[in-house]
Amino acid sequence: MAHRPTLKQLNYLCAVAKHRHFGQAAKSCHVSQPTLSAGVAELEDNLGVTLVERDNKSVLLTDIGQSIVARAQRILTNVDDLVALAESAGKPFTGSLHLGVIPTIAPFLLPQFLPRFRKKYPDCQLFIREDLSGNLVERLRGGELDVVLFALPYPSDGLEVEHLFNDEFLLAYYEQHPLATKTPLVSADLQGRDVLLLEDGHCLRDHALEACRLSERDVTAPYQATSLNTIVQMVANQIGVTLLPKMALDGKILSGTQVKTRPFDKETVQRSIGLAWRKHSPRREEFLLLGEFIGQQKR
Repeated sequence: MAHRPTLKQLNYLCAVAKHRHFGQAAKSCHVSQPTLSAGVAELEDNLGVTLVERDNKSVLLTDIGQSIVARAQRILTNVDDLVALAESAGKPFTGSLHLGVIPTIAPFLLPQFLPRFRKKYPDCQLFIREDLSGNLVERLRGGELDVVLFALPYPSDGLEVEHLFNDEFLLAYYEQHPLATKTPLVSADLQGRDVLLLEDGHCLRDHALEACRLSERDVTAPYQATSLNTIVQMVANQIGVTLLPKMALDGKILSGTQVKTRPFDKETVQRSIGLAWRKHSPRREEFLLLGEFIGQQKR
């Protein structure tokens, strides 16, 4: 007869599933490897099934193990939400907050946001993770993050999304480029041009093209970078032009370069910045307050 598992046992199992290594899983749970191994073994005894296949080279989950891990992750997330509900019953932001931010927002918005947030909410223990949208959304759904600050639109099944503000795209170019004096400047002028883009996985790449109503077939991408700072240096070296969000310009990304920028004429070329959290999260009101606070930084 199966017995109820403990939350500690479920946490150990999920850690093993994540790291596929007992030593690394134990480290992430802040326990010794023998303690974690014993906890997983006790869980298997309680449930009467084998969850993990062990050998000297790898750690694999059995079929039933994979099913139980999926349910265990949901249980642990619900427990975390229960704790968050109790914390949110008092003053807002008095517990911990795990915030995910994409790389094309973090270095430009966080330097202004963090000091003001910490001053207003000194009791909040803030943890920040910078990563690509896909990884952040996966961690949000898995309960590792509470809320994500990213660019929209983005597939958000199972999440609640709140638009905060729009971030305008400007053309960044070197002084001798033909588009430097093009009047009026419209997004269609980019067709057939060398346009520097971030590599696949960065949503800014897709959002910039969508905002200009262009596809990848419409432009030539001579260089794909992992950061906007690298792209700026490529523009400075006359390799092509790019689209920079105004947020980055306000963050002095062009400092020390000869790169110029100009807006498009009579067009709305922009991306949407928003927050996302799990539907039915008990901290919804807190996240709405967070969104309002972040939006104030742009006013």
